[in-house]
Amino acid sequence: MVKLRLKRCGRKQAVYRIVAIDGRSRREGRDLQKVGFYDPIKNQTYLNVPAILYFLEKGAQPTETVYDILKKAEVFKELQSNQIKFN
Repeated sequence: MVKLRLKRCGRKQAVYRIVAIDGRSRREGRDLQKVGFYDPIKNQTYLNVPAILYFLEKGAQPTETVYDILKKAEVFKELQSNQIKFN
């Protein structure tokens, strides 16, 4: 199963990449694709929305933290509008 999770980058300050990764891999394992960036200190977020929507449509499961980030960025509204267009 593919998961959307945070991958830590940065030595002193915690900075994270949002990655699509196999669910059985460890946190720092090899990712399938980098789909975003999150800096909790500066509260900055960069999301590659088309890539995230692609993985969500294929059945990827976001972790709780990534789910909250995506919900705040209103990605799930775009996912619902895409599903309505195709059905």
